[in-house]
Amino acid sequence: MHLERLALILEIVGQKGEATVAEVCAHSNLPKPSAYRLVNDLVDAGLLDPVAKGQFAIGTRLKRITQPDLSDEVLLETIAPVLRRAANDHSAAFFLSRIRGKAVEIIHVETPATGVSFLHPGLGKRPLHACSCSKAVAAFSPDVANSVASRLKAYTEHTLTDIDDLRAEFDLIRQLGYAECVEELERGMCSVAAPLHPGDQAPTMSIGATGSMRVFTPAFRTNMGKVLVNMANNLADRLGLSAPDQTTESA
Repeated sequence: MHLERLALILEIVGQKGEATVAEVCAHSNLPKPSAYRLVNDLVDAGLLDPVAKGQFAIGTRLKRITQPDLSDEVLLETIAPVLRRAANDHSAAFFLSRIRGKAVEIIHVETPATGVSFLHPGLGKRPLHACSCSKAVAAFSPDVANSVASRLKAYTEHTLTDIDDLRAEFDLIRQLGYAECVEELERGMCSVAAPLHPGDQAPTMSIGATGSMRVFTPAFRTNMGKVLVNMANNLADRLGLSAPDQTTESA
């Protein structure tokens, strides 16, 4: 019965595009206190989003769930070959990251097959404030960014541990379209990453490249950022996502 009521509210809001609690009551015959409580439960779960005072729309989390198949396996069919070519073209390791639960994880890495020296970033979770793959997502995702403040652990002397400094960096990332990590997680190691934008929703994935300070100079990182933004936009189109316009120049 409880699930049926929740499903009914989602159905009403989905059909109307946006709805108030009063409209939910009118279409569901739910008493206002029950409708109000259930709507708040759905907001807390990310299945509804408040879009204006007293108005609600289908939430970002539910949109992610109902997107076309974006399982790891399906993603890698499209993304892995692109990362592999980039790894060989640029003689660096390239990676794919995505939000998994409440963390951003590197889930796949492609390395150059040309025999050149490279640094492998490894797989697994990355801190939201100290890795390009995480910052590229968090900067465009208010919900993710808001959860960062209490977790500003210092990994090196270059890690940002002041929330105002991190917010300023997020502003810069949104302007550039990509994020950098310069010895923030590990000394001598740099990375650059760009988000894959799912239309008008907050991104849940990023692609990036990593290497040593010797190779990833400021000029190299700037060029790599432009390369990654273009790659991310192209991949978003191929995956059936609608990438927003970018002001970053083509590489």
